[in-house]
Amino acid sequence: MTGPEPISGSELVLAGTIRSQGAIAQVLSSMRRAPGAQLGLLLVVLTIVLAALGPLLTPDPNQQNLLLRLRPPAWLANGTWAHPLGTDELGRDLLARAAAGARVSMFVAIAAVVISSVFGVSIGLMAGYRPGLFSKLVDVVVDIQLAFPFVLLVILVVGVLGPGLHNLALVLGATGWIQYARVVRAQTAALRNVAYVRASEVLGLSAARIALVHILPNCMSAIVVIASFAVAQMILWEAALSFLGLGVQPPQVSWGMMLSGGRDYISSAPHLVVVPGLLIAVLVLGINLLGEWLRDALDPRLKLTSVA
Repeated sequence: MTGPEPISGSELVLAGTIRSQGAIAQVLSSMRRAPGAQLGLLLVVLTIVLAALGPLLTPDPNQQNLLLRLRPPAWLANGTWAHPLGTDELGRDLLARAAAGARVSMFVAIAAVVISSVFGVSIGLMAGYRPGLFSKLVDVVVDIQLAFPFVLLVILVVGVLGPGLHNLALVLGATGWIQYARVVRAQTAALRNVAYVRASEVLGLSAARIALVHILPNCMSAIVVIASFAVAQMILWEAALSFLGLGVQPPQVSWGMMLSGGRDYISSAPHLVVVPGLLIAVLVLGINLLGEWLRDALDPRLKLTSVA
């Protein structure tokens, strides 16, 4: 009589893949029981629609008409439905500029998160899977970067490279990698001794393939949660730097630039700051609501800890 056959490394990997697919289906089904997540998704989708359909439904965001300057929104006295959200100090349509600003904000935020996540995750995988001199070097770099205030570091780098859309995305991405690296390194260090990783090493798989195929998928839940909150944070940073004149430059349009231009007219034409400020608040709220749902859905232990 023979005992049970040993489980091969490929069977362990397949079991892990099946569990991951089941977890994804469970996360998606939980959306129906999360009204906050549904509201967040609605706000984000509306902003995407505004950004996508803006060029088709609105005039040129830089088209000036001084005869129509500082017109209020259409539902107020002296407003016109030709400019539903009003016009700015140069007679430019605020709806068109809001749509253009949405495209810029989302581009900068997504590009910065992609850059920081790819760089940070790569560093975390290498430092966690093969601890040693490289891991210690990462610790030193992290400590040095954390020693500088984030605001000062970003302003310094932007001041050296110069303001602009692509430079801003690059700077925000290059300074936001630390959290990804630290979380992924910790999870990789914990996963490198599990059975299916050891079985993959015995089968002769390369370290790069083990890290990318067998370890990285198990870190994706934490990466997704970090990235979701980082998108909202990058939108705020883009608006802040553009408000200070260190971000997006004319003729491109940014919500932060709109706030900066409207601050001199806040008493006579408050819609110049209300419109971009409200758009920033709505988009960040929607992304944060989605991030909260993802955090609770991907790691229920965090929800239990917060309730306790």
